[in-house]
Amino acid sequence: MRRIVIAIATLAMLGLGVFVATRPKPVVVVVKEVGEGKVEATLANTRAGTVEACLRTKLSTIVGGRIEYLGVKEGDRVKKGQLLLKLWNDDQQANAALAQAQMTLSARRVDEACITAANAEREARRQGELREKGFVSTSKEEAARTEAEVRRAACSTAKADVAQAEAKFKATRVEQGRVVLYAPFDGTVAKIVGELGEYSTPSPPGVPTPPAIDLIDDSCLYVKAPMDEVDAPKIRVGQAVRITLDALPGQTLPGKVKRVAPYVSAVEKQARTVDIEVDFERPEETGKLLVGYSADVEIILSARDKVVRVPTAAIQEGGRVLVHNPDNGKLEERRIKTGLANWEYTEVVDGLKTGERIVTSLDKAGVKAGASVTPGNKQ
Repeated sequence: MRRIVIAIATLAMLGLGVFVATRPKPVVVVVKEVGEGKVEATLANTRAGTVEACLRTKLSTIVGGRIEYLGVKEGDRVKKGQLLLKLWNDDQQANAALAQAQMTLSARRVDEACITAANAEREARRQGELREKGFVSTSKEEAARTEAEVRRAACSTAKADVAQAEAKFKATRVEQGRVVLYAPFDGTVAKIVGELGEYSTPSPPGVPTPPAIDLIDDSCLYVKAPMDEVDAPKIRVGQAVRITLDALPGQTLPGKVKRVAPYVSAVEKQARTVDIEVDFERPEETGKLLVGYSADVEIILSARDKVVRVPTAAIQEGGRVLVHNPDNGKLEERRIKTGLANWEYTEVVDGLKTGERIVTSLDKAGVKAGASVTPGNKQ
């Protein structure tokens, strides 16, 4: 009997050892305690946005030519109306000088012709008085009046010549304006294409030739960002926005939607977007930003405080979460009803209460309803 008892005990211990050795080990998971907090419904841009200048112009001369004067360098601050660049135009200057000389000559001819016309008028009146007294014939009086009319016409013609010379001079001034560039506003020279003595070519329609001077006004900046076309109906001018920039890590800048484009852009076949423009709400706090910085925007549609919330990443398809049961160490599937949501948190309207713990490490193998788990890093 003793041998039988020992054998049975030995077999039981071996069985227990095999069971312990072969039973599935609990999965180590990360759990998050359900709590209360603020949840916002937000929209984010589909691709990186860009910091833009409120005023920016890419200047090119109307005609091509050799650069004779280049009065600025990249990075220079310029004033409105300042001469930036001029092409060689000695021929135009010669034509302008000739037109001005013709104006002067025409003006002197007006003096000559009109003085002669005035004398002819006086002579015609004198001949009329003499005819009334019988001292001259009617034909002589008529000849004097005809001469006066001819001289009066010559005076008018001379005045027309002056107007023509002035118009020609103005035309030469217009031609000179085709080879110069003036600053249309106060700003900073961002880029210059061409050096002194090089040939500058204007950009004809359909040909993307770089502009001679890229001028920006960096005193006024905004963010332009593409939003998914599906989200466009939810966006309104004046909505609050959070702006983040790669150049300012960890810093969030407040803003407001300034404009929503009235059309959809099809930059890529699979991505149709609507561009929005966002103003910085407190531009004095942004510091020195550079035009062209990449930026992300998050539009705040609505918000609720002190609501039950869970990490959005913990919610599975169909509004399901895995709840850790501390009594048996297993996971239970729970279907919840959600409210506001963003990429970080989702509001729970029904199905969970504060203090319960849900699994957030859903990507680990073996994490499913009914699995035995061991909480690892609690959040």
